[in-house]
Amino acid sequence: MTAQITIGHESSGKPVEFDIEELLATRLLVQGNSGSGKSHLLRRLLEESAGMVQQVVIDPEGDFPSLAEEFGHVVIDGSAYSPGEIEALARRIREHRASVVLDLDGLEVEQQIRCAAQFLTALFDAPREHWYPVLVVVDEAQMFAPAVAGEIAEDTRRMTLSAMTNLMCRGRKRGLAGIVATQRLAKLAKNVAAEASNFLMGRTFLDIDMVRAADLLGMDRRQAERIRELERGHFLALGPAITRLPLACKIGPVKTGNRARSEGLMALPDTAPEDMAALLTSDLASDVAKAPPPPAPPPAPRVEEMADSIAQAEERQVAPSEPVDSSAVATRIAEIIEELAREEGVAFQSASAQFQTFLTRCRRERLIGPMPDMRAFRRRFAVAGAGLGELDEGVQARIMQLAGAVEEDLMGPFLVIAKAAHAGETQVDEHALARAYGTSSPGRIRRLLDHLERQGLIVVREDFGGDRTVMVPGLEGVGAD
Repeated sequence: MTAQITIGHESSGKPVEFDIEELLATRLLVQGNSGSGKSHLLRRLLEESAGMVQQVVIDPEGDFPSLAEEFGHVVIDGSAYSPGEIEALARRIREHRASVVLDLDGLEVEQQIRCAAQFLTALFDAPREHWYPVLVVVDEAQMFAPAVAGEIAEDTRRMTLSAMTNLMCRGRKRGLAGIVATQRLAKLAKNVAAEASNFLMGRTFLDIDMVRAADLLGMDRRQAERIRELERGHFLALGPAITRLPLACKIGPVKTGNRARSEGLMALPDTAPEDMAALLTSDLASDVAKAPPPPAPPPAPRVEEMADSIAQAEERQVAPSEPVDSSAVATRIAEIIEELAREEGVAFQSASAQFQTFLTRCRRERLIGPMPDMRAFRRRFAVAGAGLGELDEGVQARIMQLAGAVEEDLMGPFLVIAKAAHAGETQVDEHALARAYGTSSPGRIRRLLDHLERQGLIVVREDFGGDRTVMVPGLEGVGAD
């Protein structure tokens, strides 16, 4: 089997070839403004290599399902599956070496990002015996690896950045070859873009994107002006899988994707103005009066739920209504938070997932009363996870006063450090710290300590043997007799 495919042609007519085996080891970055031909390029690459290597496409715009008709890709509608099912699908895809298109077009933007992040993470975490080579194509990558925080939730941004970084930085040893396409390099996280060794740069007009593209291609500022002048479907190529020197390439034709589009100009209707006005305004009230379609029927309840509901109805008929004991509800809510904080694995979930699990358990026990919002839950979860309830109330109050300046996502690890410091422990229990921070990365723990020290919240001293001593200013003498 040959590992070479033809992606397009130079101006002289000489074919431009891609070495797929080299691409698997060196990854690819595609950049170009809207309308420059990025999707056409990705389609050409996928079509030409379809018979050589497994392919997985993350498709936020619904552009690639047509690959199924010609090449047998399985189309997965992201909106039709739960998060757990998406992860199970990803594991099966790696096991059975299926080429798939994850179609996210039916989801809202933040749901698209979370779905793709969970899917990529499950691909990355597949068992070693399933580490077969696969091209992972991510279109509109600036959504999934944003350079700066945008309108999405912080836990979503951290989740998707982690997934994309794993794909591009550590995916090679697991058989994952990332191919990312973006409209603007300035919007793509630098640590994701920097891992690609092959580049296809299309038309772009903004100076910041043009300069970054020229820098990646090894061109000076005067040569960079060529990027503004590229026609649609023309790209500047460079990389070990393509060419050792920058060359201009026109992408070849494709077989799929001939979906009807409203591109270019077309003749306007020749309807007379008065007739057009009549078409727009006549009988408008009847359209407004049309009843909306009836809502879909709710899903049928399970047999167990029906039995519980009947039993509760009978109890209400027999027993007189009693006032709700809000103190008992509050006590049970505190117990649920304590139980969640002690459970293995919950600390490593995102804050939104932890809060959702908490609400689900409260609903399961039919707790009626004031519920903490997400912000209050996160603080109470951090307190429970650090075991602050074991301390005197005065010590707790002083620690929480010091924690007032700590960001919410750092509250848990700071409380762990503060509790240890009050107990006179100067050595950091990195296992407890990692659990409170929801990570298993020693590098992230070091960066966490550096950040807290820069904020003036802790003092870290490291001796020549590498042991770290951590102190919390303001806790000296608190609680001492």
